[in-house]
Amino acid sequence: MHNVVTIFRREFASYFATPLAFVFIVIFLVLAGLFAFYIGGFYERGQADLAPFFAYHPWLYLFLIPAISMRLWAEERKSGTIELLMTLPVTLWQAVLGKYLAAWAFAGVALALTFPMWITVNYLGDPDNGTILAAYIGSFLTAGGFLAIGVCISAATRNQVIAFIFTVAICFAFLLAGFALVLSLFEGWAPQPIIDAIASLSFLTHFNSISKGVIDLRDLLYFATVIAAWLVANAIVLELKKAD
Repeated sequence: MHNVVTIFRREFASYFATPLAFVFIVIFLVLAGLFAFYIGGFYERGQADLAPFFAYHPWLYLFLIPAISMRLWAEERKSGTIELLMTLPVTLWQAVLGKYLAAWAFAGVALALTFPMWITVNYLGDPDNGTILAAYIGSFLTAGGFLAIGVCISAATRNQVIAFIFTVAICFAFLLAGFALVLSLFEGWAPQPIIDAIASLSFLTHFNSISKGVIDLRDLLYFATVIAAWLVANAIVLELKKAD
């Protein structure tokens, strides 16, 4: 556990050693505000809630989270420091967890800095703060799911641009899985259980459920499974690359 904490601190501090952290945070806060106020009609709705604010989080994460994750392993492989990391007295899993948790914590910092929105909506009305808290949890879990995919893809290539593009594509597929247009492609020839299984893969399905204030164990298990599966894949990819 000590090694995980050490790697976590090293990676987390590295974000703030360059302007990357501040650029990401500013972009996220500005876009989240713009989507909520100008596209979501925050004031026009006349309701004291943050539904229009959280509704666009998965779509913001679709591009911003890959921008965080693309460098995690690709940069290590390109610079050759991954060999040095692997020679340190840390296991592969400790390195994977330390890097992943640092990136997730950084995304959490950006999300936490949106707290003025929560204060604002409480000033303007009497919102259901339990629902807002659940939406924050759902947003954080969604970011974690996207990051798990991103770190795995980053481990598979030295090129950060390729890592970014593939991560966006895979995350986009996970988002679209629950859309009626996608499901209609399987209707008529695929059994209903398969269609339901495809729909259950959608990040949006589970995010929307939590953001409504319903924290269902099935949704939590979904995010836990997605994160665990992609982190296992990350470790496997690194092991294969190390053997090359």
